[in-house]
Amino acid sequence: MSILPQSLRHALNRIAERILPGTCLLCAADSSGALLCAECETDLPIPPDATCPQCGVETTLGERCGACLKDPPAFNRTIALFRYEFPVDRLIQALKYGHQLPLANWFGQGLSEKIVATEHDLLLPLPLHPSRLASRGFNQAVEIARTISRLRNIPISVDHLTRIRATSPQAALPLKERPRNVRGAFECSADLGGRRVLLVDDVMTSGSTLRECARILKMHGAAEVTLAIAARALRH
Repeated sequence: MSILPQSLRHALNRIAERILPGTCLLCAADSSGALLCAECETDLPIPPDATCPQCGVETTLGERCGACLKDPPAFNRTIALFRYEFPVDRLIQALKYGHQLPLANWFGQGLSEKIVATEHDLLLPLPLHPSRLASRGFNQAVEIARTISRLRNIPISVDHLTRIRATSPQAALPLKERPRNVRGAFECSADLGGRRVLLVDDVMTSGSTLRECARILKMHGAAEVTLAIAARALRH
């Protein structure tokens, strides 16, 4: 079976959006051409009002959480569009494994509304290892980041930050083993001296991968690192 080039897959997706009836991805009701109907979009789980400004977990009054006070991450702030739970988890899976690429644009549009462009100098998507990229065919973080870059006019680079070591999937590991699993897995090839970086990914769970990326970016001179996440996993 031949594999379609990424540019051709994108073109086919755009054509399908125009000629196929608009049905909601979640309930299959008429969505008038949108990915989700108004009812399903209204019911999507959003982050709580009071969260730690640094890592995005829920706190009582929006203060920094105990974990960030005890062991501060290298990133300065987290912007999350949704909570990572049903049905947002199904949408993320549809993007990553079902190749529903219009969802990347949809997540990017939502995140762009939460981002102030003048607060960021450079946009970097979380990279995949070349072997993972080859098997999946695209990087969902790159697709989300491109929409943010276009809508907020923030320069984007897909070359500055690379993944140099293949790692086991974080979700399959205990929390205590996740930081060690990604240690030394990323490399930065640019001098980021004084630049304010917006680091984009689809999901943040324990935050170990993003912590490691932010650490590398700070080592290469980044003044600030802000996370822009489509969905943040939160404890109940």
